[in-house]
Amino acid sequence: MFSAFTGRSAAPAPAAAPADGSAPVAEEHPSDGNKLSTFLSILRKFIGVADLASVRFSLPSQLLEPTPNLEYWNYLDAPNAFVAIGTADEPVDRMLEVLRFWFTKDLKYAKGKPCKPYNSCLGEFFRCNWETEDDAPRINTKALGETISRPSSVKSGSSRAASTVSVPATNPKPSKPIRISYLTEQTSHHPPVSAFYIDCPEKGLHAKGFDQITAKFTGTSIKVMPGEHNLGIFITLEKRNHETYQLTHPPAHLGGILRGALSVTVGDMAYVTCPETKLKAILRYYDDGWLGRTTNKVEGIIFKYDPENDDKMQIKDVPQEDILIRLGGPWKEKVVFTVGPKPLDSHPADQQTTIIDIAPLSVAPKVLPPTEQQLPNESLTLWGKVTEAIHARQFSRATTLKQELEEAQREKARDREKKGESWQPVFFVQATDKAGKPALTEKGREVLKRAQVGDWSMDGILEAGEVEGKKEVVAEGDVKTSE
Repeated sequence: MFSAFTGRSAAPAPAAAPADGSAPVAEEHPSDGNKLSTFLSILRKFIGVADLASVRFSLPSQLLEPTPNLEYWNYLDAPNAFVAIGTADEPVDRMLEVLRFWFTKDLKYAKGKPCKPYNSCLGEFFRCNWETEDDAPRINTKALGETISRPSSVKSGSSRAASTVSVPATNPKPSKPIRISYLTEQTSHHPPVSAFYIDCPEKGLHAKGFDQITAKFTGTSIKVMPGEHNLGIFITLEKRNHETYQLTHPPAHLGGILRGALSVTVGDMAYVTCPETKLKAILRYYDDGWLGRTTNKVEGIIFKYDPENDDKMQIKDVPQEDILIRLGGPWKEKVVFTVGPKPLDSHPADQQTTIIDIAPLSVAPKVLPPTEQQLPNESLTLWGKVTEAIHARQFSRATTLKQELEEAQREKARDREKKGESWQPVFFVQATDKAGKPALTEKGREVLKRAQVGDWSMDGILEAGEVEGKKEVVAEGDVKTSE
């Protein structure tokens, strides 16, 4: 969710190109300390601004990660955790499968450092596949002792949890690959919103949602929260009578700006609900511990709830006898769970099961469309020259190219307004939705259908002029625009 933190204002003027017309030369790469100093000087101008994301200020290229936002931000850092959702027969075990996936979706932050990708342009889109092994351990809370293998390295009496259902590291060359296809499109510019759809027909799984944030700079950190259209991730299990799980994002902080070491902490509530099974999970994140030290801890419970009267928002609100599962631990390291209402730490180690161990995991690689089959507004092509310039350390050139892209977007918006046209997404039915659930157009469904068989061709899907989105003429005096 942090990578969507974007904004726009005037960037520093680029250095002049060599007078003799020669190719730009590599410039000195700024140190991390200089980057953060420049970043902080820009942010100070926005202290007190209610929503940085709505301001859309633009950072100079030397402060950016050379990655498009739509490529960078997705929830499939560990695709083997996603394909395992819905495997278990028991509803409680399926909720645990969903939570196991939840704890892997921010693997890039648990294992790496925060970064600022490019702003997304209206109509920009990104697509890819993941190929993964169906190798996640099965979860069976009724027979944990018999069905969950014990790591050979764990000896009796160890303080570590004695059993694990954590997913293994992603195999880059799976022997029996399961394919997941992904499509996302920037559907709105003001506010900045993107829609996404994750599809895994072989496992009868799909997920969808809108990504949008609000952000506020406090002077020492950036607080990031879901925007009004971001109601979380909606995961549907087609083979389980289409039961659907809603996973809401908690507010979080991008801190360490003054210390020169950026880090992500989470310190609020997240919820996972499934009306069909009447199960709910409450997750409470803690960002500060004793003497202000960051703990990155989470505690949680799973319990039966009433979808028609969902009034339990804190762990303390839930009667102890209603609690089915308790969870806890540092979410950037290892989280364990226990069965029953007793406090987590009252269980001996051999009754605690590791639901996720982050240590051996790494972000899974994507399968990308060949360059020659990507369209002009496809993320990797749209930003390709900017990325090349940054990699070549030609930061002035990269900033110029980036500004040209941004100005081209503004010019298109002005042109639509003059013509009385309203921009509409190509692959999704609506730019935003009050229910937080984007629907695919026929073109969007066809893109995902082809991706499932490794076909990246767009022939017959888009007509001439549709590369940047559909345009609808509206009545004079009633001009609408997503810009």
